[in-house]
Parts: sequence; structure tokens; C-alpha cells
Amino acid sequence: MNIQSPVKLGIVGLGRWAKVLTNSAQKSDKLQIIAGHSRSEEKRDAFTQQFGINTYGSLEQILAMPDIEGVIITAPNEQHFSIAKQIAEAGKHVYTEKPISNILADGLRMEMLQKKHNIIMTVGHSARLLKGIQMMKEHLDDGSLGKLAFIEANFSNERALELTPDTWRWYRDRAPGGPLSQLAIHMFDILHYLGGDVEGVSSIASKLSPVGAEVDDQSMSTVRFKNGVVGYVGSCWTSPGIFSTRVFAQAGLMHFELDFASWDEPENLHKSSSLYIQRGKDGYGLREDLKIFSGNMFQDELEIFADACRSGSATKLTAHDGNVAVAMVYAALKSVGNNAVMVSVDEVMSEASAEI
Repeated sequence: MNIQSPVKLGIVGLGRWAKVLTNSAQKSDKLQIIAGHSRSEEKRDAFTQQFGINTYGSLEQILAMPDIEGVIITAPNEQHFSIAKQIAEAGKHVYTEKPISNILADGLRMEMLQKKHNIIMTVGHSARLLKGIQMMKEHLDDGSLGKLAFIEANFSNERALELTPDTWRWYRDRAPGGPLSQLAIHMFDILHYLGGDVEGVSSIASKLSPVGAEVDDQSMSTVRFKNGVVGYVGSCWTSPGIFSTRVFAQAGLMHFELDFASWDEPENLHKSSSLYIQRGKDGYGLREDLKIFSGNMFQDELEIFADACRSGSATKLTAHDGNVAVAMVYAALKSVGNNAVMVSVDEVMSEASAEI
């Protein structure tokens, strides 16, 4: 889509992640962040000083600006619904960082805002926009790998070795399942993107960190797709970090891995990433390393939002996709509490819908 003039956006919540996104936004000619909001005067001043963007003490001031077409939410997860509702009621499009909400019923309410207020909502599941994941998707879609059979993914780091009671991730009610809700949700979204509609999730979890936090810090989840494909997502919170995805298909497999330490500098991710393809039953010794080009998944997701603002429609990073990822987390947590029985994602969605 050819955007003749940049889409003007506001941003709410001016912490670290707002700065990451604004850095990426300023590299794009499709969009322009022109206003920011935080209740903290200190954050407002720091944001204006760093980016030269005017900031305001109330969201209403931004929503009253006629040239703003959409607003980016980087506020805490539990505030996503209330802020999105206010933005949508003002007739502005909504971009929210993932998860769409930490409460599935609120995520479904957010999805419903689109029809009620004739707006579009984009959810920032940027991991599916990584160049290695995109290349996997292309090979699956063009048939060069053959029929997909199995997917495995792991996102781990040492977070649970560093937790203290003054951090929100210490507490079960704020970070349910520990890495399950904080890290595995990225991989659940990737599995949904690569594998298709999800039937159910089965999970186990344990606690191994010596610090004494409330949350579990290990999780293993198996995923069954409606097309018969199966998958696995692992997440360890007591180990050096890894972010890896592997797809197995009847004519070949692909493996992608990156150094998560470079996550905040997306243009450099390709330098510490690897991607190989292996074709055929005798192909182990013929594995081919594929070149990963420089990219910026944060700029890409914001440009997807900008396109949606102008076109009034969206097929990527949708509110539905965001809710599927949260529903998979809900199913995993329910399974952990019920001896690893497989939990239907559709049933989880139905139960959340009944709360609305």
C-alpha cells in the first residue's frame, strides 16, 4: 500500500518499550509519532528530550487532536483494555503491545471494539515478523518443504535467578506460570502463525530457582493443531537465554535461532542469528546455511498498523491472533493445574466469552 503522507500517531506509556518502538518509528516514512502521554512528568520530560516529541499529562488531550489517526499502547498489560476502550470511543485506531491483555475476556472485549467503533486493532506480536520466521513461513507456503508435521520452539532466559519480592514477576497473580505467560506466549503465537488453527494445549511446570519466588520457572507444553500437526514449546527461566524455532516437514526441516540480547537492536539481530535448511532423508551432511537479511520487526509491525489505519482493514497481527495466543496460555495454565490433561483452546475462548 502506498501511503502518501505519514500516518500520525500518539503513544501511551513512555517507558523503555515506548522508546524502543519510537526509535523504530522514526526510521519509517509511513508513520510519525507526534504526541505522547504518561502520568509521570519525569517520563514525559525524558521522552520529549530524547525524541523531540510533545507529551501531555492526559490521554484526552491526544485523543482530541484531529490529525492523530491511531494510538500506540505500551502501558502495563492490565491497563490495555481500559485505554483501548477510551481510544476506540474517540474513533482512533489502536495498536497494543502484546499480550492484547493479560485477561482473555478483556482481550475479547478489545476485539469487539473494532466493530462497535469502526476501528482497527493491531497487536504487537513482533516475533512472528523476525526474518528467520518469515523465511520459514515462505518455505512452508510455497510447498518447498512439503507437508508440515511438527514444530518445536524454545524461549528461555535466567530471569528466575534474579527475581526479588519488589519485582512484579515474583508473584503468581501478576506473572502466572512465570515463563509460560512471559516468554512462551511469543512461541505460542509463532506456532499458531506457522501451524494453523490450534485444537488444544497440554502442559507441565515446575519450580527450580533458589530465590523463593511464587511463580513456576520451568514449563513444557505440547500443542495439537486442528490439521493434525503437533508441536512443542519449552521455556526455562533458570538458564542462559535462547530463542529458537524448528519446523519439520515431509521434504525438509528448517532451524532458526537468535541471540535475544540483541532484541532491542533489531537491525543487528541477523548478525547473531542462524538459519539452516535440511532437505531429504540423507540430508544431514548437506545442511545449507541460509543468509538472513537485516530487518526491523518493530518498524514492520508499526507499518502494518499504519497500513491498517489507512485501509480500514487488517489481515496481520490481528486482535484475533492476539487472543489466540492468550487463550493458549490460559489452556496451558489450566493443564498445569489438572495433571497435564489437554485443554481445548476453543473451550477456553468460550468460557472467556461467557464472562462478557
